[in-house]
Amino acid sequence: MIQLSIPTDAGVFDAIAAGPPEGRPVLLLHGFPQTGLVWQRQIEALAAYGYRVVAPDQRGYSRGARPQRPEDYRIGLLVDDVVAISEELGWAAFDLVGHDWGGAVAWWTAHAHPGRVRTLTVVSTPHPGALATTLRTDQDQRKRSHYMLDWRETPATEERMLADDAQEVRGFFAGKVPQDSAEAYVRHLSQPGALTAALNWYRAGRPDGAIGVIDVPTLYVWSTGDSAFGPTAAQETGRWVNGPYRFETLQGVSHWIPEEAPETLSRLLLEHLRAHGEY
Repeated sequence: MIQLSIPTDAGVFDAIAAGPPEGRPVLLLHGFPQTGLVWQRQIEALAAYGYRVVAPDQRGYSRGARPQRPEDYRIGLLVDDVVAISEELGWAAFDLVGHDWGGAVAWWTAHAHPGRVRTLTVVSTPHPGALATTLRTDQDQRKRSHYMLDWRETPATEERMLADDAQEVRGFFAGKVPQDSAEAYVRHLSQPGALTAALNWYRAGRPDGAIGVIDVPTLYVWSTGDSAFGPTAAQETGRWVNGPYRFETLQGVSHWIPEEAPETLSRLLLEHLRAHGEY
């Protein structure tokens, strides 16, 4: 793997990449509180089969693209970042993969730019429309999502999360993520302004408009041990995809699928890419 710096009008994004430059392009989007490193095992697997894989540190996680205002993290701007990164890479179309918040951005990008997104793979995060519906109707999902209110509204959240050698951040991973990766995430969030930027994804407010159905071929991977997203929203997601759709459930796996079940996720991702067109 190599390190990249990707300049855009919104700033310079750090990224890791692998695979032949002429290979079929795949863009991987991480979530909170991680970085592009979350995809290390998938990058290696895809690159071994000739794909060109890039995993950027998204807005707020890259030092060179770290605005401090919550409104600078609206979903439309995050989607714009994906498009700008792909254009700087010279990709007219690409396969898009996202986990956690990166999954939300991936859903919105596939909806807004279906001509650019060859296939979509989302890990853990249900379709935003499915999640919104479930939050209105399902008490279990409302309980699972309550943490977001704290992170949005509590001024001392950053101080608390980094207290006592960042024990709260370390606790997110609960032994499900490799220790060296967890330490890398803690170091990253300990940079000045980094945790505030990451939490601004939650504080940016509601999207400007509604998201509709997805027309591109979609793989959605959910796990029964996910503490953030329950079964109702996961099962509802298929109603929001008109294109070819595959839903896979991983039994007994936590929210941190890319690192806890890397071989399974890599296999599913490769099957999905192969099923939907050659580059």
